[in-house]
Amino acid sequence: MINMKIKKLPISERPYEKLEMYGENSLSNAELLAIIIKSGTKEESSVALAQKILSLQKEKDCKENNLRFLQELTIKDFMSIKGIGRVKAIQLKAVCELTKRISKPISKQDVVIRCPEDVANLLMNEMKLEKREIVKVIILNSKNVILKILNISLGGTSSAIVSPKDVLLEAIKIGAPKIILVHNHPNGDSTPSINDLKVTDRMKMSAEILGLELLDHIVIGDDNFNSIFSYKLKKGQD
Repeated sequence: MINMKIKKLPISERPYEKLEMYGENSLSNAELLAIIIKSGTKEESSVALAQKILSLQKEKDCKENNLRFLQELTIKDFMSIKGIGRVKAIQLKAVCELTKRISKPISKQDVVIRCPEDVANLLMNEMKLEKREIVKVIILNSKNVILKILNISLGGTSSAIVSPKDVLLEAIKIGAPKIILVHNHPNGDSTPSINDLKVTDRMKMSAEILGLELLDHIVIGDDNFNSIFSYKLKKGQD
């Protein structure tokens, strides 16, 4: 059935018509990819090509049915599949980037941070997809309304270098009194590391010296997060 030409399939089984008739939720991952690919080859349908793309997840050692691996594929990876040329590979990369951008918050205007969960809800979808460690600083006013969210550091798969100067500089510039530090763990486990705790202590001390308040340091994992301030309280640390 996979190799059968799309035009030879019953209308209700063709990806375009199926989406129109039953909605996008009724399509499989391969059928959705087939719509992006548009056309197959003389030997294989677009659905068959899509299945081959999905089979690449084994090479990336991803969880079953987890499509995030598509964002890791390069144009060269896509083009390694016979039938996926330069144009289709670029289209696929563009779609992957769009989904990543869609996951980002639509607007940060008048967003109030009341608890660690608010930070996680704001940044989880964006940061859990990252394969490198990224450090962000959330700058807030006296009422905990977000003024800015800045990327401070981009590291490797296990760590990023964080400088107090880089974190605090923008808050000082605009006269903001409060900040929250946020970073992700690409391995998916949000448990704070010893280094995370040390960075937090150093950042809190530096902020206090400059008259700023570090409200928290949030670690983002894969659909999980930790507040380092809460973590330290549980561990009986100051």
